[in-house]
Amino acid sequence: MSESLAENPMVWVVVQTKDGVEQFVGQHSKEADITFIPFFSEKEDAQNGMSLLKRDKGSRFEVQAIRFHELAGDAAQHGFLLFRTDADGVVLEKIDPHTFV
Repeated sequence: MSESLAENPMVWVVVQTKDGVEQFVGQHSKEADITFIPFFSEKEDAQNGMSLLKRDKGSRFEVQAIRFHELAGDAAQHGFLLFRTDADGVVLEKIDPHTFV
């Protein structure tokens, strides 16, 4: 478990809004057959990394801050893993959100 995440920091995620409903932008790896939510430690990294994510057309996208434990709770509830990602899309850490809820 990452010590810095145990302290419940603010992290940055990409959020899509469609028909007035907001949701985190998740990704699916067909090779590994897993779904995950990429998140970033810095706002600038999230803004740069957003262009690398597969996104639904017809939605509005923006970077938003969220407390890590809130993100982990939502990810665990909906069956997503969490991937700490850098601005270039490199996965720095793979996290099972159940360890934080």
